[in-house]
Amino acid sequence: MLKIGTCVKGRRLLEELPAVIDAGFETIEIYFDAGLQGADLKAMAARAMEMIAGRVMVSAVGIYVDPLHDDAQRAEVERCIDCAGGFGAPVVSTFAGAVEGAPVFAAMERFREVFGDLTRRAEDRGVRIGIENAHCNGFWYRAVKNIGFCPGAWEMMFDAVPSTALGLTWEPSHQLEQFIDVYGQLEGWTPRIVHVHGKDAQIDWEHVRRYGAWFGQHYCDHRFPGLGDSDWTRIITLLMRGGYSGNITIEGYHDPVFRGEREMEGQINALRYLTACREKALERE
Repeated sequence: MLKIGTCVKGRRLLEELPAVIDAGFETIEIYFDAGLQGADLKAMAARAMEMIAGRVMVSAVGIYVDPLHDDAQRAEVERCIDCAGGFGAPVVSTFAGAVEGAPVFAAMERFREVFGDLTRRAEDRGVRIGIENAHCNGFWYRAVKNIGFCPGAWEMMFDAVPSTALGLTWEPSHQLEQFIDVYGQLEGWTPRIVHVHGKDAQIDWEHVRRYGAWFGQHYCDHRFPGLGDSDWTRIITLLMRGGYSGNITIEGYHDPVFRGEREMEGQINALRYLTACREKALERE
């Protein structure tokens, strides 16, 4: 059955893990949003697995860097692939990288080279790579950090690297802010999804009507599930119908209301909401 968990920042993993387990999350993604910063993944895995003691599972190790940019960032993705098994994680989630400031298609040869090597490494270690669909404030003609933010890029990426070890870390928020129909997207793309982030978006349509929408203009807030524009019962239903049996991992630290001292309150509310949506989805099937 599809499980519901949360993202825990790698540098605070051992500190926050007891509270996350006690809150009832079923899975966790250990994620590094600014590189590994010297983290000893093997030692961290050994300690974390002692603390977890089978009470939750690790759904993914996330390393959100630009592996096309330089050897050091690519090496961090390689380290996560090598160490994912120590956490019992079946997925390493990352960005596709970019040729900074160039169009999406200009990065494709570089992507083929780098991710050809990374997917072979993942295949050898029995894990899959999920490309998160964040635009990182770039767009088609001037990509930043991640070309893998939209279906047009995905088609080119999967054509360049056809390995089944390469898939998507999907979340609706980054598609909603591009005005993409997330439900129609799931009907076509679910077989490529290896991991799901539980993060929603709330579009300020009055702003869009008055000023338009362009990255840099604030027309979209990222919200916890239950507070944005998505129907998560429908999302879960479509995921299950498409054969997805993995996890929805709540990605916090973005909500403009539930942040700081209210962060865990927002995460627990999202857990309860998604659990209820899962039950409704199961009743439909």
